[in-house]
This record gives sequence, structure tokens and C-alpha cells, in this order.
Amino acid sequence: MLLHYIHRRSFSSTNQVASFARWYRGLWQPKLANEPPYDHVTQIGDPILRQKADLVPPEAVTSPEVRLLVKLIVDVMRKYDCVGLAAPQIGISLRILVMEFKEKLRDEFTSIEYKNKEMETLPLTVFINPELKVTNFEKKVFPEACQSVRGYSGEVSRYSEILLRGLDENGVSKELTLKGWNARIAQHEMDHLNGIIYTDIMNRQTFACTCWQAVNAHRGRVRIGFHKK
Repeated sequence: MLLHYIHRRSFSSTNQVASFARWYRGLWQPKLANEPPYDHVTQIGDPILRQKADLVPPEAVTSPEVRLLVKLIVDVMRKYDCVGLAAPQIGISLRILVMEFKEKLRDEFTSIEYKNKEMETLPLTVFINPELKVTNFEKKVFPEACQSVRGYSGEVSRYSEILLRGLDENGVSKELTLKGWNARIAQHEMDHLNGIIYTDIMNRQTFACTCWQAVNAHRGRVRIGFHKK
């Protein structure tokens, strides 16, 4: 079972790969509603968000199990309208992240904001066992939010340009240079793989509820949802 794998936290031996395969077959069998992988995003306080995620072993990278896991991460990212998501955020402590910045997001920002934050489209991008290298040590500060700290934001300083190296969903080595907002997304998701949440590195004085004005306008009758159908 996957829970057994998560508690063991190591996934390098043949027996553990077989254990993961048994979990995969079990996806078509009844399971507890609270058993990962989740179709919601884990929230701050969940111990899995504080673990350093394990490497996906080379022999498992192109397995049906990992392919399905990648698909699940992408599905949840899109379900919650995220621009990035890491495997621990659906309850799986493996070093996998996905990113996607769609063209339609341009309409959610003013042209000035889009330019100042150096935003640009990013097609669906998958990295397995990614490594990050800073290529421009200039830092910029912008408000940042996270689906694992739903309903809040805070200002975070991030490097302007980075290089990601790793494997894609087909097990092919690749590298990608990212700058501006997409570099921020990558750094945010890499933090998740290392047990770091943006609240650890933000300017704490800027931490704010993103709907505080609505709370006042509706006399406190505002709900923050943690699940989408």
C-alpha cells in the first residue's frame, strides 16, 4: 500500500518498487477516502509538507505508476487553477513537480503588473528528480500565495533567473532556463520538495488573508474552500 511506502520514505530497492506497483494496482480497488494520492491539496500542518521528498529511482521513472502519479499531479494543479504543484502537495513524498502558466492568465493581471512581474506563458512542464541552479543572483520581491496555505499571501524574495535540470515524464534528461515569474514558480515548487513553505521565508509583516476585504463586507460570512469538484 502507498501508506506503507510513505512511512518507509525510501524507494530505492526492488522490493519497494514492487510495493509501489501493488499500490498502483490497488487504485482500482476500494480504498479509504483519506488515503493518498489525494485529489485535493495538502495544507500547512500536514507533516508530509515538512519532509524532504525522496528521489524517484531510475528504474521507476518511466513506470506506469509514476506516469499515473504525474497525471494526478497535473489534474489537481489544473483543478485548483495553480501554476505549479509538487507531489507532496497531493500527499506523495517524491521529487516530482509540474508547472504551467497559460496564456489566458494574462487577463487576470493588468498589463503593467504582467510586465513588472515578468510573466510569460509556460507550457505544461514536468520535472522528475529536478535540480535547481541559480543563474542570476538578483532578487525581486513580490506577493506569493500557495494552495497549501489557502486564503493567504505574503511577500517573498526570489532569484531572477534559474536553471532546472532533471528528467521529463518519458525519462529523458532535460534542462530549462526560467526567468521572472516562471523562475519564481520553479523555486516555490522546489521548496516544497525540500520541506519548505513560502511562509518560512516571507516577510512576516506582509502575511495577509487574501479575502480580508470580503470578510469585512460580508460581516465575516466568508468561507475558504479546500475542495473543488
